[in-house]
Amino acid sequence: MRSVTMPVTWPVMRIVPSLFSAALSLFLLAGPAAAQLAPAPTAFVCEAYAAGAMVEAQLFFGRNIGNEIGVSERDWTDFLNGEVTPRFPNGLTVTDGSGHWRDIETGRLVREPSKILTLLADGDPATLVLIREIVDLYKGRFHQQSVALVVRPVCVSF
Repeated sequence: MRSVTMPVTWPVMRIVPSLFSAALSLFLLAGPAAAQLAPAPTAFVCEAYAAGAMVEAQLFFGRNIGNEIGVSERDWTDFLNGEVTPRFPNGLTVTDGSGHWRDIETGRLVREPSKILTLLADGDPATLVLIREIVDLYKGRFHQQSVALVVRPVCVSF
């Protein structure tokens, strides 16, 4: 009996290139780690929910410098008011968090308080540059190894 190999077929997704998708991909690849994105919501999908296409950016800021809290509430408020709010004056959300991560130099698990900043904004290249500036400024000012950044396309309605 002769064996017949059936071809494997995969669903084909129609991807419509856009400046938004290209800019977001370049932005993420330019950072320290690359990410795989879900397809951006189309205008049609967002309209079905009476919403507009935007990006949601979540930034995770650790507050330790070394083994101690080095970014006080006052330091954070000054940074937020002086660097973040002028770049995103239309609004943002800050949540207190408690995170942990493994120090790549020592292998030690580090626990620290954190601030989680959520932004909803246009996904244009200029906006993505502003987000990267915030990350770089925080790392430099507060001697941080990293600031975690998650960017995803979303449909938003206010």
